[in-house]
Amino acid sequence: MVDRFRGEGIHKVDGKGRVSIPVLFRRVLESGDPDWTEGLNPNAVIVYGGTTQKYLEVYTQNAINEVDSKISHLPRGSKERRALEHIFNGQSLPTQPDESGRLVIPLRLREKVGITNEAHFSATGDTFQIWSPESSYEQAKSIENWLTEQGNDFDPLVLLSSGSNKDIKEKMD
Repeated sequence: MVDRFRGEGIHKVDGKGRVSIPVLFRRVLESGDPDWTEGLNPNAVIVYGGTTQKYLEVYTQNAINEVDSKISHLPRGSKERRALEHIFNGQSLPTQPDESGRLVIPLRLREKVGITNEAHFSATGDTFQIWSPESSYEQAKSIENWLTEQGNDFDPLVLLSSGSNKDIKEKMD
């Protein structure tokens, strides 16, 4: 069973907004949909977020269910819950790849993140992101610059044991 997205690649986007999902990503979408069976198209959710989000994030059904479950455990009416509901429910789009493994990205979402004739797919574990190639390059360059600042003997695996996620995020900011 394939349960993690891995890899990256640039794929052509046609005039109707159709783009082929990398084959390995399709297998993860299938394994991440509890309702999927051979011959059906797997369910997924595209989270496009607010104005500052420069990419589309595609969740498997299992991954979005996990997020929804965590949101539902927050106090009803709290700012945190409302913000997360806004992002993950309001600023999202349920979807399915077609029989050829293509995803249709609506024009308004392509325009939002600057995708024209190519899209960059980037695996992020239990989700994958779709960027314009230009924005993806800027993001990758920012990460590479940060890694370079850590010195030649820096081993990124130390981030896994160096403390809380908040501590790690602060180090990367």
